[in-house]
Parts: sequence; structure tokens; C-alpha cells
Amino acid sequence: MLERLQENPLFRSFLLYSAFRAVYGIGILLVAYFFAKSTDAPWWAAVLIFVASMIFSRILFKYIKSKSQAKPSPSE
Repeated sequence: MLERLQENPLFRSFLLYSAFRAVYGIGILLVAYFFAKSTDAPWWAAVLIFVASMIFSRILFKYIKSKSQAKPSPSE
């Protein structure tokens, strides 16, 4: 049963997305924290970082997902 679950494309996408969000999320939290502590920017500047991060992470994940699902052509 575990093998069948691991071969399921939906489950694999979920695992990939979860791992991506965990690593990317920690990175963005660190960037926002150091930005807020080391500059005199207003509090809403950190909020802008998070909003931009949400948009960028969706684009980046779609790119990563498309690259991981790309199948080599027979000539390769």
C-alpha cells in the first residue's frame, strides 16, 4: 500500500509542494526578520515582502513542477 501511495502523482506533488513550502517559508521568514530589524522601514514593508513572496513562490513552484514533470524526448 505504501508503494502505491508513493507512486501516486497527486501524493508526490503534495510532498514536493510541502517540502518546497517548508524550505522557502523559512527563508522568507529570515529575510523579513532581518529586513525589519536592520532597517528603519515601516512595519508594512515586511508585509509587502510576504505578499511578494506569495506571488513569487507560486511562480517558482510552477516552474519547478514543470521541470520535474518534463519527460526527455526519445532522441535524448
